[in-house]
Amino acid sequence: MSGIMTFIIALIVIAFAGWVFRFVGQKATNNAPTFRDMPFAVAFGYALGVAALIWAVWTYVQAQFILPEAEANKYFFFVVAIHGLLLAGAAAYVFRLLGRIVGTAGSRKLFRQMPLTAAFGVLVILVYAFMAIFAGALAPHGQEEVFAQANVVPGGNPALGGNPDFPLGTDQIGRDILSRLIYGARNTVGIAFVTTLIAFVVGGGLGFLAATLRGWVDQVLSRAVDVLMAIPALIFALLLITVAKAWVDGTGLTIAMILIMALIDSTRVFRLARAVGMNIVVMDYIEAAKLRGEKLSYIVFREILPNATAPLLAEFGLRFCFVFLTISSLSFLGVGIQPPLADWGTMVKDMSSFINYAAFAPQVSAAPLLAAGAIALLTVAVNFVVDWMLHRSSGLKD
Repeated sequence: MSGIMTFIIALIVIAFAGWVFRFVGQKATNNAPTFRDMPFAVAFGYALGVAALIWAVWTYVQAQFILPEAEANKYFFFVVAIHGLLLAGAAAYVFRLLGRIVGTAGSRKLFRQMPLTAAFGVLVILVYAFMAIFAGALAPHGQEEVFAQANVVPGGNPALGGNPDFPLGTDQIGRDILSRLIYGARNTVGIAFVTTLIAFVVGGGLGFLAATLRGWVDQVLSRAVDVLMAIPALIFALLLITVAKAWVDGTGLTIAMILIMALIDSTRVFRLARAVGMNIVVMDYIEAAKLRGEKLSYIVFREILPNATAPLLAEFGLRFCFVFLTISSLSFLGVGIQPPLADWGTMVKDMSSFINYAAFAPQVSAAPLLAAGAIALLTVAVNFVVDWMLHRSSGLKD
């Protein structure tokens, strides 16, 4: 049976299981609204989720207990992912539990209100920050260090082409993948954080300034931002960085990339800060501050900024994700963080040729997914935290 036919039959079976689930639910609950109003797509989604869970459990059991070692090694990254998910869930639960016990009264209350997804997000962010700060101590090898053993198979088993010194294997020129992943946290995440911080300082400051002064200042800044936002961000960044490469290289090019990305992203921050500031400057306490003769800096930093913290913090998380993904995209295209510095986008690009080994060495072909997974994990974690912050700032109850 061909793969396409198997896929079609599987979809039909899952669709039928979804219909049965909804039908049985309606009968068992006496046509309760939960099942009566359930669209078929939702029922299909539940069935698909259960099918995926069954497949994952069966594959894991096969890889761990049934298949011979040579065959099981093909599922090395799958097993690692399952262990990682279980460990992450348990760690997030313990982290939230400790937060409810240890700390100040305010922090304990915060952790009591924190959903498990937000706890997971906070924990992942802390782990990434720890890796970025202490990359030199955590990485077993240097990010630029090249070894003679190129294309070492992940898993660390010498009988299967692995090496215990390189648990995740080496890339095509013999650099340790694990070490480069750790250093990639410092380079990719660190640069994204600095870029986002600069964007918020510039965009937020100008946005509050435009909202407070209005008049020609607001018009000039707003029209300039409109012009910059009319150009697609990635294409604009590619153009400016390509021009910058003709003048600077190495560290200078990295600094230029940070400034260019900060400039582009500050336009989005400006729009939000201006909109929030416009709603705040009409408040009575702002008028009272003006009547007292307070300076512009006092009004912006002591009156407007504290009342705009919640939406700006949420936007900071989202902006960080966008900048982080853009930097990874630029590195993948070859104009971002330059070799020999480790960067997750560059790692995906460099190891993309490993996909050609999928037919006879699936564990090797999955190597590019490590860096891609690191990018995706941080993005999901930040979004979990941002969603929770937005929910808290909205005042809605669960």
